Amino acid sequence: MKRVALVSCLFLLIGCSLNPVITSPKSFATSVSQADIFAANQRLTRTVNLGNALEAPYEGEWGVTLQEEYFQTIANAGFTAVRVPIRFSAHADEKPPYTLNSVFLARVDWAVQNAIKNGLVAILDMHHYLEIFDDPASHRGRFIALWQQIAGHYQGYPDSRVYFELLNEPNGNLDAAKWNDLLAETLAVVRQSNPTRPVIIGTTNWGGADGLSFLQLPNDPNLIVTFHYYLPFEFTHQGAEWVDGSDAWFGTTWDGTLDQVTTIANDFDSVSAWAAENNRPIFLGEFGAYSKGDQASRVRWTTAVRQAAEERSFSWGYWEFCSGFGVYDPVVNRWREDLLQALIPTP
Repeated sequence: MKRVALVSCLFLLIGCSLNPVITSPKSFATSVSQADIFAANQRLTRTVNLGNALEAPYEGEWGVTLQEEYFQTIANAGFTAVRVPIRFSAHADEKPPYTLNSVFLARVDWAVQNAIKNGLVAILDMHHYLEIFDDPASHRGRFIALWQQIAGHYQGYPDSRVYFELLNEPNGNLDAAKWNDLLAETLAVVRQSNPTRPVIIGTTNWGGADGLSFLQLPNDPNLIVTFHYYLPFEFTHQGAEWVDGSDAWFGTTWDGTLDQVTTIANDFDSVSAWAAENNRPIFLGEFGAYSKGDQASRVRWTTAVRQAAEERSFSWGYWEFCSGFGVYDPVVNRWREDLLQALIPTP
């Protein structure tokens, strides 16, 4: 969703041997023999996305440059994890062996190390690999090679502090059958160097819950399943510059009526039922309402979605920290208290 979502997402939501580029710091080396993946998921109980930074074509182009103090601010507010969307595909060679840029990878290291230093879990999320959605066959080898490098690079980091998310919001020509095949092959490559690290896997149809019925997972005990929630789309994306026609939705409110709350409950119950049937933990990886909407409605909706997730033992990740959906104002360096209270209520 967010900045580069295509207009089609509206309709979908409504209805090669490589060596690591850099050796990981030995000071982080720990081992987890067999993670309890449900406990691992609970470390993501209160996550915030560091959106519009490292997944931009270059950091800063979309108005967000990560600052060291952000990580302490996030931890002090009570968040337990950061999801770091990263456009690895924009920082790697186009031809084999598809080597990742070492300067960019060092910047990712910096983010991971700051998260760990502040007691946060860091989710490394392959984000905005747009080319693979258009031409999955041509980019299959490159995608797997990128993950082989990422996995090798971070194999010395603790399983309990660094999670991998294979791909954000598969869509377009990367349909369910192709995604199921690709994720299985990619996961096998990741497991060569990271046998027990938690790996997060999402659904096709832009990460929506309706993609769960098509998701086929390998027999791997250390997987967390994620979905994204931005419904009703006309409310959460009113005025979004990257969605054609969204200005017509200005003034859409979310009042917390019984019907509105029941819709969320029904949507989340279907996810919960799938999770129980498949014995998989659930991470609500993204939810948020754009800042051009009515603020009181945004707070009500955010509260309702967060509560629905917690009632079903889903961990969650708010989209996002300090940009168009932001819970934090980077100009005055202050939390937007009403949104923060919607996410982490003060007792």
